Amino acid sequence: MNAHRGSAVLSSASLKVQPDITGVTENHRLRLFSGSANVPLSQEVARYLGMDLGPMIRKRFADGELYVQIQESIRGCDVYLIQPTCKPVNDNLMELLIMVDACRRASARQITAVIPYYGYARADRKTAGRESITAKLVANLITKAGASRVLAMDLHSAQIQGYFDIPFDHVYGSPVIFDYLASKQLSDIVVVSPDVGGVARARAFAKKLDDAPLAIIDKRRQAHNVAEVMNVIGDVKGKTAILVDDMIDTGGTITEGARLLRERGARQVYACATHAVFSPPAKERLSSGLFEEVIVTNTIPITDSDRFPQLVTLSVANLLGETIWRIHEDTSVSSMFR
Repeated sequence: MNAHRGSAVLSSASLKVQPDITGVTENHRLRLFSGSANVPLSQEVARYLGMDLGPMIRKRFADGELYVQIQESIRGCDVYLIQPTCKPVNDNLMELLIMVDACRRASARQITAVIPYYGYARADRKTAGRESITAKLVANLITKAGASRVLAMDLHSAQIQGYFDIPFDHVYGSPVIFDYLASKQLSDIVVVSPDVGGVARARAFAKKLDDAPLAIIDKRRQAHNVAEVMNVIGDVKGKTAILVDDMIDTGGTITEGARLLRERGARQVYACATHAVFSPPAKERLSSGLFEEVIVTNTIPITDSDRFPQLVTLSVANLLGETIWRIHEDTSVSSMFR
């Protein structure tokens, strides 16, 4: 597997056999459509399935309203709509809802919303009074629009699955990251959670890396207006530290974690995350020299202006394509790609 830094797009080595869809596309039972949020990923998924994306008109009126029209008959079809709700979050979420509604009104038999990145997921519970649980609100909107099923990847919180009263398939981007790390043949690995809340994710990641040891970064603020105290629970001295999170937004938490790991004697530091949200000043923080590599997937499109030399992007298209095929064939996906 060849890794090209800065703009590398790599596919999972564990998915090599393209599914046989002979006869399925001929009767048009399986149809695949893409929203505008991440068309390149949708095209890769379509290639894995050996089919074309369905024709669709998407346009915007002068006042900002979105318009969607499906350009072929989908009556009685199983339709899969690929649309991450990444930035611009509100536009992409609204486009997904309109696509679902258009397919419902076109008499699709089943509509699956394929959401590689589920926006508004960070507000998944009430931590104070008089605030919205936006993860639940989005679930209500998608269901009410007419979705029959949801396929999502690496939710910020697994409990979001319970906000839906329709079938929900939750898959993980970690297999493509495991494949890539295995190809690098790293030694003396320790998997690190950048905060206490991510311990379960880091523990599962460590088990897949030959049951590697686990470390945790503990952050505590002693009082208001007092600097935050950061400690490392676990041995990282002389080791290759792999920081694991579901997303990187501004990069503040994972960068501070990397700085602390360097101070505590870590020989190398890698950052791994499924979703590259990359809000400013993420690029400046992540390219500051603290990381050997920042490894992410293409659930969210990365612009050229957000790329930097240490960035490696892995493709989850084959993984999503295989999951779509298994759902369509009514075979198990519950134990896939964990």
